[in-house]
Amino acid sequence: MNQNSKREVAGIDTERLKAAAFELSPDPAMVVDSEGALVAVNEAAEALFGQGLGLLARGRFRAALPPGSALISLLNRALEEDARVRERGVEINLFGLPPFEADGAAAPLGDGSVLLTLSVRAGLGTERGGVEAAGLRSIVGLGRMLAHEIKNPLAGIRGAAQLLKSGARAEDAPLAQLIVDETDRVRRLVDRMEAFSDDALPSLAPINIHQILDRVRALAANGVADGLVLREQYDPSLPPVLGDEDQLIQVFLNLVKNAAEAAHARGDGRGEIAIYTAYRHGVRVRAAAGHQARGAPLEVRIVDNGPGVPAHLREHLFQPFVTSKANGAGLGLALVAKLVAAHGGLLDFESEPGRTVFRVLLPIAPEEDVQA
Repeated sequence: MNQNSKREVAGIDTERLKAAAFELSPDPAMVVDSEGALVAVNEAAEALFGQGLGLLARGRFRAALPPGSALISLLNRALEEDARVRERGVEINLFGLPPFEADGAAAPLGDGSVLLTLSVRAGLGTERGGVEAAGLRSIVGLGRMLAHEIKNPLAGIRGAAQLLKSGARAEDAPLAQLIVDETDRVRRLVDRMEAFSDDALPSLAPINIHQILDRVRALAANGVADGLVLREQYDPSLPPVLGDEDQLIQVFLNLVKNAAEAAHARGDGRGEIAIYTAYRHGVRVRAAAGHQARGAPLEVRIVDNGPGVPAHLREHLFQPFVTSKANGAGLGLALVAKLVAAHGGLLDFESEPGRTVFRVLLPIAPEEDVQA
């Protein structure tokens, strides 16, 4: 089979189709080769930067990026992980233009080069999750209302059911127990929703993130992750994170629990969970209007080999009541997002069948706090 026939499928030149898709993509796209040079850009990129490839490609692309650039981190991650990676709210500071923010995606092309795509949207300066934030504010009020209006009646219902059970005939006792069990289930749901009404700021202190993760791993290994392969790859040089120990345990235990349930769903006994830590230079988290972006370079990734997040849930995964579980309340990830945001961090994910990655970016503790 000659080279031309290899490129054609049913008479279609796939290489030309790929090139056309690159050129016609509405998002700015660039190809950076293994030497760090810019070797291709599409029309959207030329329009964004107001220059053609000849001008954009003068000098090394990587060399033109400022020290600590999040774009360099994004390119490196794509090569290190050999997978498509994303970064929300990347600061773009290129070709002498005023800095702006965009969502970035990088994908390795197999020869050491990387396809870099930018998504520039209106209103990008606001925090990710305008909809999620509104949803969380609603759930805060709902949690308070439920705690006040439902807990007391639940206690009365449960007490009455226990009295009925003690005097019931043998055949009626299971019905009374059903009332007790269902009342307890509703109370647990209310307790989880009430967590959203806690507006207290986290008690921040320097913490070794690996101590947190080791504890979470031990809890999971003896519980939800029993029967799964648990792996970890830690960067031992990481500085302390600035966080609340109890809240961070809750964050990562929830993420590992979700990963375990996904890995178990494979049903073939080959489920795995991996926990990675790394330091990502140049990563900054967008702040509310009027505030500067915050550095959050400490990265924790929870990876599972389950079936992946259903496509119809991905855009709303961190909103309350969004769940794919038959008996789930859809509150776990919404609470995780709330706690991560309270730490000045970022929660994100990537998912495809066989590989789901939840990524948490957190700020590090200032040196003066560590030495104190």
